[in-house]
Amino acid sequence: MGKLTAFLAGLVFGLGLLLAGMANPAKVLGFLDLAGAWDPSLALVMAAAIGVALLPLTWAKRRSHSLLGAPMQLPVKRELDRRLIGGSLLFGIGWGIAGICPGPAVAILLTGHWQVLLFVAAMLLGMLLFEALERRERG
Repeated sequence: MGKLTAFLAGLVFGLGLLLAGMANPAKVLGFLDLAGAWDPSLALVMAAAIGVALLPLTWAKRRSHSLLGAPMQLPVKRELDRRLIGGSLLFGIGWGIAGICPGPAVAILLTGHWQVLLFVAAMLLGMLLFEALERRERG
């Protein structure tokens, strides 16, 4: 049941990204172009997403287990550190250069565009590099 729920949640998320235009690099770059022809529509999408998530997240904070019985795993760390700031900057720079972020990249992966394939390959390589550095740091 857990895998089916995860699949359905991912499907709804991917469809939402496509319908909102977040999988369209031109639309994303228009949103990021504050000094030019700024397109504020993605800001409205983000605000709506926050609004929709507010109630379930508030509910989740009060529970120890999910509806399917799995332990609730919400972030507990609250302080800003170098890793969080550095990762956020790296994510933002990549988003600005490519006009796409990981969720939409996976959603449009099957289009076969070489740019998306290259983006996903670089993303996976970055994940592997991070894991290797984490293992090395731990010992």
